[in-house]
Amino acid sequence: MMLILEAYFKNYPARRKVAEFLFENGLSVKKGKIYLRDVEVPISELSRVIGVNRKIIYHTIEYIEKTYPLKLIFERLTPLPSLIDVAPIMGWEVLEIEFDKELYSKAISSVLQILSENGVSIMEIFSRNLRQEESKAYIVIDGTLPVEVFVKIKDIPGFKKLILHTPEKRKEKFVCAYCEVRYCPKKVALENISAKA
Repeated sequence: MMLILEAYFKNYPARRKVAEFLFENGLSVKKGKIYLRDVEVPISELSRVIGVNRKIIYHTIEYIEKTYPLKLIFERLTPLPSLIDVAPIMGWEVLEIEFDKELYSKAISSVLQILSENGVSIMEIFSRNLRQEESKAYIVIDGTLPVEVFVKIKDIPGFKKLILHTPEKRKEKFVCAYCEVRYCPKKVALENISAKA
């Protein structure tokens, strides 16, 4: 998507900034206005948040609506609700996994297979593999991730990094060069596995 925005807005950097903000936040453009689902978003607030004047936003809306491919995309945008930020409050864990781009499809498939085989209950999956961004998956699980499953995920070809968000309220701790664990009650168990290896 960013390549499309780059192509259409290459001569308009301020408009591109607005278009990227709209895309990233799922804000649609319809009938000369910007919407969050069916709620109109005030142009003055958008200009303040994005850091451009209101005139730039009006020009961006006009440009999107007169450019048919952009219009098709922007009139269909909607925000995607997610449990990622809410999960730790609800007592669930979130696995934030980064993959090598070339091995993304196989790696994400392997992660899901490992979770399934080990009876880990998945509540939500959100994953992206866009050209300009890191390849990541966010997996919300009900309960805690067993240490053995953590070790299996770490050994998947294409795995780069795992950040585990848990409901525990301790300071951030780093486990190894590959993995970063936030608020992890399982650090002692992982250190024992490393010591035995």
